[in-house]
Amino acid sequence: LKHDVFVDEVTHTLDYAASHKKQLTMYAGIAVAVLAVAGGWWWWSDKQSAERQVALQEALQNQQAAVGPGSNPNLRIFPTQELKDAAIVKSFSTIIAKYPSSDEAFMGHYFIGITYADQGKFAEAEKEWQITVDKGSKEYAALARYSLAQLYSKQNKAPQAEQHLRYLVDNPTALVSKESAQIELAKVIAPTKPDEAKKILEPLRQMSTRN
Repeated sequence: LKHDVFVDEVTHTLDYAASHKKQLTMYAGIAVAVLAVAGGWWWWSDKQSAERQVALQEALQNQQAAVGPGSNPNLRIFPTQELKDAAIVKSFSTIIAKYPSSDEAFMGHYFIGITYADQGKFAEAEKEWQITVDKGSKEYAALARYSLAQLYSKQNKAPQAEQHLRYLVDNPTALVSKESAQIELAKVIAPTKPDEAKKILEPLRQMSTRN
């Protein structure tokens, strides 16, 4: 099995392979943000939930803001990445402090982890994602688990990455599909288990060819 060529071929022929363009699953994070802004299943009708919604929208505006000079009435812009990162961490940390057991709080841990990972603060990112894996709802836990797997893969901690990815293959969610987990798993195990990696990817390649 020529790992790089084979995996790249499958990755580029599957629609969902777009989720692998960045090392630390920013695509998945953006997907959650879009769901949040549009109105997701975690919304409630009570007063506290309304407050959480306002706080969440504020935090997501920071997360999705642009960086650079100028202004735009339809888009929040930060002059530097450092200021944007600080705003993201502060806004989500406020949600976590006020509503520690809420879905919004675990979403906050996830996005703070994304921010830390982009800064190269991998230990801090791991801590945030692990909180969501341990205590968050199924969807958020899956996103955090997927991010952890990619982080461990980057750090050459293949056994830890493999463990998380096998869990996701067996327990897919709406935001982390079985196919996405299979592709990432194949990448991780290809150097040591090439036959299994090929066995995982071949059906996906055949499926994409038929489509």
